[in-house]
Amino acid sequence: MLKLKHGYAVALMVLVTALWSIAGVVSRLLDQARGFEVTFWRSAFTVLGLVIILTGWQGLSVWKRLPWRSRYFWLSGVCWSIMFTAFMMALTLTAVANVLITLACGPLLTALGAWLFTSQRLPLRTWLAIAVAGAGIALMFVSQLQLGDPHFILGVSIALCVPLAGATQWNLTHLSQKSGVSIDLVPSVLLGAIISSLITLPMAWPLQANTHDIGLLALLGVFQLAIPCTLSVICARVLKAPEVSLLALLEVIFGIALAWWGANEEPHFSVLMGGSLVIVALFCNEWFGWRQHNV
Repeated sequence: MLKLKHGYAVALMVLVTALWSIAGVVSRLLDQARGFEVTFWRSAFTVLGLVIILTGWQGLSVWKRLPWRSRYFWLSGVCWSIMFTAFMMALTLTAVANVLITLACGPLLTALGAWLFTSQRLPLRTWLAIAVAGAGIALMFVSQLQLGDPHFILGVSIALCVPLAGATQWNLTHLSQKSGVSIDLVPSVLLGAIISSLITLPMAWPLQANTHDIGLLALLGVFQLAIPCTLSVICARVLKAPEVSLLALLEVIFGIALAWWGANEEPHFSVLMGGSLVIVALFCNEWFGWRQHNV
């Protein structure tokens, strides 16, 4: 199995976040595909990409090893399907910056979930980070309501399903490990993509995407999701969890910058301020936690 040196793993993780961040700007370049159809095509191409990657990476025997009878495998797949579906639906309803800043709260929601459901104690720095990030989200929320964005509340509410499902996924992984069952990330992502495409197809029918749109959504399915997901698994073998969390914050910065540069979607100043509070809170929480464990 491939294992990188630490420096190469950091560089590769930066590439992964850059690939993740293209979803917003690409979604703004679509001609006809809208709503559930956007999610369907991206999920379908993710399935295709992961089937090819898994077969090439682990051989045909990988399909015999999939834990079809494991409830954790299916629950993990459901969590991934919610993340895939809610993310793209949110992007069709509100600004890229609003979606990415909402998603950035994932690590803090995960910590809250661990506190509520597994009785894991949270350090003071994490509670402070939750408070500061909450203030940032509130600032963004109030400013967007004042600007009169008609779909903001719906878009952010759907976007919030992503970090909530992510927090559930993390706690499922923790519980499965305690019970002696290990969830393999890439097959779980594949299952999630299959569920997402099957659920959204009836609601996307009749399909309206032209060749241009299908090409862009294929780009998202393969290069924004399937490939970086696989690469992130390789990086996670080398990098510690706080390092991955810190580097993953680059997705927010890259994503907002790309949507601004490539689709002229300029975020409001108050959104940038609220987003900065969220990013600083997350950065400080992960950084000080990392430093504390390495002293």
